[in-house]
Amino acid sequence: MHREEAVLVANSLYIAVDLGAGSGRVFLAAFDDRALRLEEVRRFRYPPARSAGHLRWDFPAIFAEIKQGLREAAARGRALGSEIRSVGVDSWGVDYGLIDAAGNLVELPICYRDERTAGTMERVFARVPRAVIFERTGIQLMSFNTLFQLEAHMHEGLDARAHTLLLIPDLINFCLTGKRVAEYTNATTTQMINPRTGKWDYELLNRLSLPVNVLPEIIAAGTNLGPIRASLAVELGIDAHMVAPATHDTGSAIAGAPIPDGWAYISSGTWSLVGVERDEVLINEEVARHNFTNEGGAFGTIRFLKNVMGLWLLESCRKEWSVDYDALLSAVAAIENYPALIFPDDARFFNPPSMLEATATQLTETGQEMPQDPAAIAKVILDSLAFRYASVLRKIEALTSRGVSGVQIIGGGSQNRYLNQATANATGLPVFAGPVEATVIGNVIVQAIADGRFASLTEARQYVAQNVRAQQFTPRTSVAADEAKHRYETIEARYN
Repeated sequence: MHREEAVLVANSLYIAVDLGAGSGRVFLAAFDDRALRLEEVRRFRYPPARSAGHLRWDFPAIFAEIKQGLREAAARGRALGSEIRSVGVDSWGVDYGLIDAAGNLVELPICYRDERTAGTMERVFARVPRAVIFERTGIQLMSFNTLFQLEAHMHEGLDARAHTLLLIPDLINFCLTGKRVAEYTNATTTQMINPRTGKWDYELLNRLSLPVNVLPEIIAAGTNLGPIRASLAVELGIDAHMVAPATHDTGSAIAGAPIPDGWAYISSGTWSLVGVERDEVLINEEVARHNFTNEGGAFGTIRFLKNVMGLWLLESCRKEWSVDYDALLSAVAAIENYPALIFPDDARFFNPPSMLEATATQLTETGQEMPQDPAAIAKVILDSLAFRYASVLRKIEALTSRGVSGVQIIGGGSQNRYLNQATANATGLPVFAGPVEATVIGNVIVQAIADGRFASLTEARQYVAQNVRAQQFTPRTSVAADEAKHRYETIEARYN
C-alpha cells in the first residue's frame, strides 16, 4: 500500500477507530489524487479479565483509550492544518453493553469467550428448533451469538435497570453522541435480525421470551450520527460528526477490499472469515446443514461466509512459548514435510486453558504425535488452516453454484507469507494478499461516501485498487502436499 504516514497533505481528514477483540487502533486517513494515506496515531490493548463471575471487557478503560486517541488525532490534524470531517468506529461483533435510562452502563460487558453460554443453545432449541432460527435469520449458529448471550443473561437474571442494549461500537457511538441506535451490519451478527425485512425479528424474540424493549432503532452504514457531544468536543479538541461505517470489523474490511469479480476473500486475523460477497441472502437446508452465515454488508451487500478458528490457534500457542513471531515463521518455512494435521474448528480450541494441550489431545485421538518443536507445531496449525480454507471454499462453490477464481486475503493475517502460500497451494487458486489495513480503509471510505468524496462503494473501491499493492502467490504442487491433503480430509471428516 502507498503509505506516506508522515505526510498527510489533504485538506480533509477522517478518523477511524478500529477495535479488535483485545487491541485497538486510532487512524487518520486522507484521500488525494496521488495516494491513499493512513497514519496510525494510537494503539492500545485491553484483554478481557474476570470480574463479577464472568470474563468481561473493561469498557471505561477502552473508552478512555479511544478518547486519548481522538485527542491525539485532533492535535495531529491541527498540526497539519487539515479539517477532520468525521469519525467512525468499528469493532468485533456479538458483544454488547446495557445502559440504563440515564445512559449509565449497568455492568461491564461480558466477553463472547465467557463460558456462560454453555448449554444455552440446547435451551433455545427446546423452544424454537435450530432450523427455524436459521431460516428466520440466515446466521451461522454459534454459541456466542448475541441471541444466545442474551438468553444466558436472562437465565442468570437481567438487571432491572437495563434500558437499552448496544453492541460495542454502538455503545461507543452513544458515549460520543448520545444516540441510541444499532448499525445494521453489526446487528446482523446478533442472530436477531430478519434479513428479508432488515428489522429485529420480534416474533422470534418473543417466542424465546427475550426483552425486545431494550433493542434500539436500526440504522444503515453511512448514517451521519451528528456531532460529538459539545462537552466532549471541547475536551478532545475535535469538531466533527460521527458517521456509522460498517461497524462490524469484517463488514468494514470487506467494504475496503477491492476484491476481483468471482474471487473469494479471507479476512485473516484472530478469526478467519472465509466467504464471498453477494447481492442477496442464501438461506436453504444445505446452507443450514453446513452452518454458513449471511451477514449484512455495507450498501446492501451480503457477506456469505463461514467462521474458521483462525490465527487465534497460533497466537494462543505463542503465549505459552514466548517466541519471536518472525523467527518462528522463518523456521516454519524451513520444514519440508507435514509433521501432523488438525481440524482447526474443533470446539475445544475456542478458549482452552492450554492450546498446546488441546492440540496434543486432538493429535492423540487421530493417531498422530505432538511435535515438541514450536516451529513444527506452528506448521501443523498453519497447514491445517490452509486445508480448512480450501474445504470451506469448495463448499461455497457447491452452495452458490458458482466457481471461485481466486482468493484475496485481507487484514493482519495477510502479512503471514507462509500461510498465504500454503493457502494458494491447498486451494489451487491464485492468492492476493492485502490490504493489511482493510478494516481501517473500509471504515474511512464509508465515511468518505457519506461525505460526498465518493459517489458509491464501487467508485471508492476503484480508488483503493489504484492505491493498494497486493502480494501475489501462485499455487505450487508436490506429492507431499497431495498426501497431506488426503490426510487432512480424513481428519476433517471425523470432526466436522
